Amino acid sequence: MTDRITRKWWAVAIVVLALAGAMGVVSAVGEAQRTASSTDALPIGSDSAAALQLRDRLPEAKGSTAVVLFSKASGALSPADLTTIEGRLSQLPGAGRAPVQRSDDGTAALAVVPVDATDATATAERVRDIRTSVKADLPEGVTAQVTGPAAVQADLAAVFEGANTRLLIATASVVALLLVLTYRSPILWIFPLLVVGVADRLAAVLATHTLAAFDIVWDESTIGILSVLVFGAGTDYALLLISRYRDELRSHADRREAMSLALRRTSEAVLSSAVTVTIGLLTLLLSLFPATRGLGLACAVGVVVAAAFVLLVLPAALVIFDRWIFWPKVPREGQAALADGHSLWRRVGDRVAAHPKRIISVTLVALAVMAAGIAAIDTGLKPSDQFLKKPEAIAASERLSQSFPAGSADPAVIVTTADPDAVASAAKNVPGIAGARPVKQADGVAEVDAVIKAAPGSDEATATVRALRAALAALPESHVAGTEAVALDQAEASSRDRLVIFPLVLVLVLLALGLLLRSVVAPLVLVSTVVATFLASVGASWWIFTKVLGFSALDDSAPLFAFVFLVALGVDYNIFLVTRAREESRQHGSRQGMLRGLAATGGVITSAGILLAAVFAVLGVLPLVVLAQIGVIICVGVLLDTLVVRTLLVPAIAVVLGDRFWWPRRPHPAPAASADNAGTGIRDASPEVRTASLTQRWTSS
Repeated sequence: MTDRITRKWWAVAIVVLALAGAMGVVSAVGEAQRTASSTDALPIGSDSAAALQLRDRLPEAKGSTAVVLFSKASGALSPADLTTIEGRLSQLPGAGRAPVQRSDDGTAALAVVPVDATDATATAERVRDIRTSVKADLPEGVTAQVTGPAAVQADLAAVFEGANTRLLIATASVVALLLVLTYRSPILWIFPLLVVGVADRLAAVLATHTLAAFDIVWDESTIGILSVLVFGAGTDYALLLISRYRDELRSHADRREAMSLALRRTSEAVLSSAVTVTIGLLTLLLSLFPATRGLGLACAVGVVVAAAFVLLVLPAALVIFDRWIFWPKVPREGQAALADGHSLWRRVGDRVAAHPKRIISVTLVALAVMAAGIAAIDTGLKPSDQFLKKPEAIAASERLSQSFPAGSADPAVIVTTADPDAVASAAKNVPGIAGARPVKQADGVAEVDAVIKAAPGSDEATATVRALRAALAALPESHVAGTEAVALDQAEASSRDRLVIFPLVLVLVLLALGLLLRSVVAPLVLVSTVVATFLASVGASWWIFTKVLGFSALDDSAPLFAFVFLVALGVDYNIFLVTRAREESRQHGSRQGMLRGLAATGGVITSAGILLAAVFAVLGVLPLVVLAQIGVIICVGVLLDTLVVRTLLVPAIAVVLGDRFWWPRRPHPAPAASADNAGTGIRDASPEVRTASLTQRWTSS
């Protein structure tokens, strides 16, 4: 198979057909589209999801509400001010149904405005129109702001407006810059960037249509995160392949033969990595969140596409051209191979081999100190803390809480088939509820709004929701939704997801590594080091969040995404290292095999890790705290794994264990073969090729 990919006309045909076919699919088919549902962000089986499903039976249930707040910085609203306010509101469709409510201190007034829109885009347009209308020609000193569920949704939609394009441009720019720095060539970086870029666009199309075929939810962030992963994983695979190709060019005159051997040796590591990452991502299908399930499946499709393009299209594209594509550092036959040289990574390996137990102790202590930050973590972001830049909806909600009960802008929504007056009466008796009233009733279903006294996102507000649900338990089909209820359900579902998915990911990755390495000890070591990396990265990131970025809490979903991505991608680098170490151990023994593997892969894995960390840091271009937190944790974790764990800890453990690292397999070095090839840089070639190369070298000398 590898020989066919590298043949002249086969290579041209593969590149032309793959790239043209992929772009044809992207342009002709395009990404699948779907209509958002009110329960997309709600945990499956939760009380808030049941409330919104029951609410759909009400007429005009589609849509949401906006709360228009008029206020004065100093002094009370005058009768003339209130007359002008009522005039502004009368121009809004449906606003006349709710009277203007004036605060007790007289400095503010609000009105609830229905927003009849069925998706985020329409809601954002409607909220934009409301804001324009109510802010026009106001009396001096009076300001108008729009908050409420519809306004929060609109401001969230604004975060993702053009987000995928910004993410794609930022990601591609970072990858291009780092590839240029890695290869130090004005030409070579174009090949992996082009191949991975086309793979990314095809992955977006295939992923969305796969999700649509299985009726799985995806949201605005899915394609953006998918692009980050495809660029990160795909470029990592490309770096590994090109590094091995460059190495083989040093011992082979024929570039096609060099690529064939490089592809054969690299494909095992890339395929093993892709399978491991895919398995890890597919565990997200067990999440209670519909959008998380969609993200897991979409990213799994993306990794498969990225690996396929790197193993099929990239080798064919590279062998079409001669060695000059590496200019100015063109590999020449006869140069020392990476494993045979005295590079930085070989010197690091020698230091590790000289004091392995000391390295293990110091590294584990450092990781433990970093992980200690986990003890201080506070989870659960308040609505006001979910944006890097405070939008109008949050600012208006904070101003509203100064003059009205804190929950007035976004009350708890009770949807019931019981008598609405009885439900409202039961709600009013709950401590922490400022008031409750029926607002809609039809076809045996009623909606009751209950205003929570406590500030949004506070522990008191959560306790009030729990008490409200307990008080309504005896009433038939009574469910509680609203922002506070949804936040509670999301926190509980996130906790359940972590309990189920964390151990499952570890077991599946452990089994995958066991099948790859045919070993018991090595997979246990590698998975343990990855878990240590995750704990250290979360602990260290917490100090970054609180001391540097000013975040008050960790979003409930951040640990799950960070864990799945870090474990799956972190194992990648260990796979790249140990597969090469196992290969070298067959000729040089376990100790030298690990050191030679580190020397051969150290540079490329470090470059890949820095690139992947930078790519995930790009998530910070979106002004949403949860994405910034996920990006920071993965960035820190990948750098730790690349620069510390894979470089120092794993080699040190392998040196201490020796042959036991591979138990129950035992490497069988071939001393004669090793001696014959010592210092020649000739590896992995057939006897005929090695003989011809040695003859040519001795003749030329």
